[in-house]
Amino acid sequence: MAGHGPLRTLDERLGRAVAGGGFPSSAAHFLADLGNTAVALPVLVLVMLWTGWRGGQEWRGGSREAVDGVVRGRWWLPPLAAGAALAAVPALVVPLKLWLARPGPPQMAGGAHEGFYPSGHAATAAVAYGAAALLVLKGPAGRERRRRGRRATVAGVMVTGVIVVEAGVGVGLVRCGYHWPLDVLGSWCLAGALLAAWCAVCGRWGPGTGSGRNRAPEADGLRGAAPQCPAAAGGPRGAVPKRPRGRSADCRTEAPHGDGRRTGPGNGGGQSSG
Repeated sequence: MAGHGPLRTLDERLGRAVAGGGFPSSAAHFLADLGNTAVALPVLVLVMLWTGWRGGQEWRGGSREAVDGVVRGRWWLPPLAAGAALAAVPALVVPLKLWLARPGPPQMAGGAHEGFYPSGHAATAAVAYGAAALLVLKGPAGRERRRRGRRATVAGVMVTGVIVVEAGVGVGLVRCGYHWPLDVLGSWCLAGALLAAWCAVCGRWGPGTGSGRNRAPEADGLRGAAPQCPAAAGGPRGAVPKRPRGRSADCRTEAPHGDGRRTGPGNGGGQSSG
């Protein structure tokens, strides 16, 4: 429908209206440039490095269990998955453009290609800034804010900021005559699918899923379990482990006394029973 369907006429009419509107041209070009890889990629890389450093530092510092008893395994997965999501943008956008081959606005006539749907700039901005916000919200700093009860406020501010930036990029692209409105809308749908995939991958295998190394016994429900103490080599056949009351668990066996019957605190202060 974007290339040759019934919405194309309405879409192009709306695009011409926005391009000829009163939105300042300088501001439109600035907003459109936010979708350039040269701008969006460094922002995401910086956030990836910061969250990766924080996660690795937290993990190596001995805090290898999450706040609620779940291990902090695979701290490297969220930033790595964010980079993969951004790398998937050109891998998906370019084939779609060649397949649909939708003509661009009049200002782009005579260009090197005729594929303008979906917009690569809009998809790059949506994935880069959206993934950066998710890394901050779900990373070590985000967990710290959740413990302090500031998650809702910070999340609201960041989500609103990303939406405003994405809307500005879309308006700038249409106002400058680089894309039609549906080009931008299709890119947002593609970016939403990529970010949803990022959330699914991190939710399944990322930190806090119990997949890290050095799992603590508490994480497996083994708190307070008595140690398995084998009988001493060459000891009596009937020796059994004993855990003293009120003391830490250790491995002790009771040697047979007299006729082989065990002795204990309840058998007359060490005298042979019977």
